[in-house]
Amino acid sequence: MTPKEIVRKTVAFEKPDRLARSFPEKYGNDFGGFGMNSSPDGRPSSKKEETDEWGAVWENIGICKMGEVKKFPLLDWADFDKLTIPDIRDPKRWVGIEERAAEVGDQYALCGGISMYERIHFIRGLENTWTDIYLEPDNLKKLLDILVDMNLYVIERYAPLGADGFIFCDDWGLQDRLMIQPDKWREIWKPAYAKVYAAAHAAGMQTFLHSCGFITDILDDLIEIGLDVIQMDQQLNMGLDKLGEFKGGITFWCPVDIQAVMGNHSLDDIRAYCHTLVETLGTPDGGFLPKWYGDPVGAGHGEEAVDAMCEEFLKIPMPK
Repeated sequence: MTPKEIVRKTVAFEKPDRLARSFPEKYGNDFGGFGMNSSPDGRPSSKKEETDEWGAVWENIGICKMGEVKKFPLLDWADFDKLTIPDIRDPKRWVGIEERAAEVGDQYALCGGISMYERIHFIRGLENTWTDIYLEPDNLKKLLDILVDMNLYVIERYAPLGADGFIFCDDWGLQDRLMIQPDKWREIWKPAYAKVYAAAHAAGMQTFLHSCGFITDILDDLIEIGLDVIQMDQQLNMGLDKLGEFKGGITFWCPVDIQAVMGNHSLDDIRAYCHTLVETLGTPDGGFLPKWYGDPVGAGHGEEAVDAMCEEFLKIPMPK
């Protein structure tokens, strides 16, 4: 099977020949991708202040690749009509997309969209967003509709170019619970996600979501509305046994837990955890995609730990 077929069959529970690879170059990667030039969901990562396309001012406060917003562009809903909304249809954004798509070759082409929770709190601020759920739901939904429309257009552009998967990132969890009440997630965000996932499926793409933290309260909902793959970098805060209850209903794309294991346990423990992940979350038909965490320095992962994880995953056969 080609790399593309390995990933597609894993996600579809169609008996791939082996576990997929999503590792540093020396260990192999079945995933490729192409995208806009540049994305409205871009997140500046330099150590100086940078302003994104929405007007949010970012600053990187450490050695990791990710920055955080220090100045929010929409602190008062009275200024909504003054918010800078990037033009997703700007032709300059799509120059060279055909060539970038062709470079993916026989890899699985995973293409990125626009976050629909994180982007809102990058614009409004996290506390304001939480307050808006109760005091400004109409304005909140109006902003969310803009993000949905952006994603629908992106899907429309990616589909003819051979995109296999569609992903965006929304971290919904704290360490021990969802950031917002699950019923409010169902009321406001669930219909928006459903619309995007339906469009991706209609276009022949599988759906991916990166979401870290404690998110099991909405995992059934995500499966219901068409999420195919959940990418989570930590698992033990929710419990592997609890996540195992969803086995066979969704594909998990995971490294060894980046908080609880990778930086705090022996190499033998890391190797053993690789097997536990595959056995607990995967099936003989598919359902588990191993990966590495792409910012090991920022997460405090030593090179030996990364090597041990990747090498062990490569040894593991499909679960029986």
